[in-house]
Amino acid sequence: MPTTLTHTELSALIKGKAGIFIDPHDLQRPETTFEEFGVDSLGLLGVVGELENRHGVQIVDGAEMAKTPSEFLVAVNTSFSKAG
Repeated sequence: MPTTLTHTELSALIKGKAGIFIDPHDLQRPETTFEEFGVDSLGLLGVVGELENRHGVQIVDGAEMAKTPSEFLVAVNTSFSKAG
């Protein structure tokens, strides 16, 4: 089970589930939002579902509504740490 989801992994998941490529370095900018990248809550819901299926961990409710990659990573990584 992973201990953390990285920006690189998040980038790959968004590409696979939402069809949008985002450079992992761009995801690290704290002020950028998913909206700026063209990723909506439905795309993030696909990412959440993939993470839950892949790792057998329930991701905290509302993670798909995160406004920024930083918020999303905190929600996911908190879920991973609670499951571990």
